[in-house]
Amino acid sequence: MTMHTPSASYPPPPRKTANPAPQRPANSLRRTSSIDVAWPEGVDGERLFVGRARDFLTGADGQGRTLAEGEFTLRMSEDKTITRIAADPAPAEIGRLVGARAGGHLRMLLREVVPELIARADPLYLVLDDLSGTALVSAFAWGQWFPERMEVLRKRLSGGNEDGSVLAQRANVCWGLQDGNSGVTGGAALENVADADAGHLRNPADPAGWHAFLDHDGPGFRRARRIDVTYGADRGTIHIDSAFQDSARLREGGRVAIHEYSLGATVDAGTLEVIALEPKAHILPFRECPGAVHNVTRLVGRNLGQVREDVLEMLRGPEGCTHLNDALRALADVPRLVEQLRQPA
Repeated sequence: MTMHTPSASYPPPPRKTANPAPQRPANSLRRTSSIDVAWPEGVDGERLFVGRARDFLTGADGQGRTLAEGEFTLRMSEDKTITRIAADPAPAEIGRLVGARAGGHLRMLLREVVPELIARADPLYLVLDDLSGTALVSAFAWGQWFPERMEVLRKRLSGGNEDGSVLAQRANVCWGLQDGNSGVTGGAALENVADADAGHLRNPADPAGWHAFLDHDGPGFRRARRIDVTYGADRGTIHIDSAFQDSARLREGGRVAIHEYSLGATVDAGTLEVIALEPKAHILPFRECPGAVHNVTRLVGRNLGQVREDVLEMLRGPEGCTHLNDALRALADVPRLVEQLRQPA
């Protein structure tokens, strides 16, 4: 196990977005996904989750077309129980998710309910798989809209209530929250964990580069992913350029981000062996968080098709970052994206 010594001498956490997304490369396949969260009935009402994902093929001339897309809409109670769900296209058993809670066990249920989506690497599965993480992080969005709610959240995080520190209770759940780190002990300035400009995902020079996002009023959270897949010059390698961001709407306009990574990868086109992985942390809440990128090299030499299982085995708990791990797990769909890349644009 690779551990590190918490230290106040670490530099401040990264707080500079890489947005907007690059323009779509010629002869590429881009998968984008987003989950937008809103509170149409106020903070005490159920949360509205709208997940959207799309595969977009771009030809040599820069023109492109949508190959596949999926969307879900659901409501979730305060304790993260799914109370309603609809999807398009709708898997036959999707209704079985009603009554389930967004958390660690939801992915096991998804394997029972939508195995066909997993088998064909359907874009809808990517947003369903992201639901638990989104439910966990999205609550911070309300505090960005109403400062008094942020004060309540700050007390919960720092232990200023009878329940003790929420983050302390999650010690060693990930690299950044190892026991003794600033996010656990309260050594971090919690009021500054989300103060980075999120920028704009959509590149004004490439408006077709992203699918449409949910348009709504009031506080809102968004988890967004992008995966670009291209062949190397000799078609012997596959190049991957991916990005991930968690952000929230601000009352005064714009968005603030709390997590953002980019991830580059090179894969053998014949064997799907991972040749190189280059993660980069752009926005993270605590100064120790960026250290998680170093353990990612353990996946070099592994088969990309097994990356979901390898991440859970090799980067579990304090060996990895929850959000970076999810970005890595999403690469398991790349073999399917490569198949789509072979289609004429």
